[in-house]
Amino acid sequence: MGFLKIFADIPIDVVLLLFIGSLIFTITKYTYVNKNLKLLASFFASFKKTDLNFRFKEIDEWMCHNPYVLVPWMDFKNTLVFSESIALKGQNNNLTYQEVSSTIQYIQTTVDPLYFFDEESLIVSKFNYKFIQSVSTILTGCGPLFTFLNIAMAFGKVDFSSQAKTLSSLSGFIGSMQTAALVSVIAVSCSLIFIIFEKVSYNMLCKRALYAAQNGISSLFDNISSEKFLLELLKETKIQNNSLQNLIGELPENFKVALNSGIASNLVPYLENLIYGMNLLNKNIKEAVAANKKDDVDDLF
Repeated sequence: MGFLKIFADIPIDVVLLLFIGSLIFTITKYTYVNKNLKLLASFFASFKKTDLNFRFKEIDEWMCHNPYVLVPWMDFKNTLVFSESIALKGQNNNLTYQEVSSTIQYIQTTVDPLYFFDEESLIVSKFNYKFIQSVSTILTGCGPLFTFLNIAMAFGKVDFSSQAKTLSSLSGFIGSMQTAALVSVIAVSCSLIFIIFEKVSYNMLCKRALYAAQNGISSLFDNISSEKFLLELLKETKIQNNSLQNLIGELPENFKVALNSGIASNLVPYLENLIYGMNLLNKNIKEAVAANKKDDVDDLF
């Protein structure tokens, strides 16, 4: 009965209720985080780096419709570098596609994915983490608070008006002092238990799931620095400029060959036919003139 009487004290009940409520709140939030992080890790595990170019739209739609990771995903998507290709028109107006950079084969990022998908964005920001961290301090502070409050109330109950009343009130005073000491003991014990429980549950439910999700997204997107990407583009540009310069240098010779070939294949046969026709016409004219002269001589004789 004495044990039940002690725990029926209001300050002790307040400390216990705060302790139990904090435990329920903590385990609820950590379970919520664990569920979403496992879902994120399993989603990334269903993709491979080789087919990421073709299934990126599927990833983007899923991430945009998931409010848990929408904000870090939108920031991370701005850093992605796609293996884009350019369309080149060849002979007979046929289109051929050439990669912008030969070293960029997959979707890459110029910033480490862990910068966006970190502990702050995937865990801490999803609930009132500062309150959980301050629960132990609140429990510890409740101990001295209720202790001194019980002591003040105990001194107020002591009656020194007579010897009999003083002796009778001292028994209540001693009981109140015992309760005041127990409040501090219980408050400190609850604080220590909550700290151990919070650290263990955080590592088991949140940190492990966070590492799995981070490994999943890091395995899909290769990290390339902005400077390296610019150097790759510069290298490709120099290669293209060199090819263009060689083409321009060979253009006069190619034009000369093409012109000679065109003249030889088209213009020369046309001129030969024209000369042949003119010679034939000249011959016919000469024969006609000669025939006309012969007729006139015959008429005279």
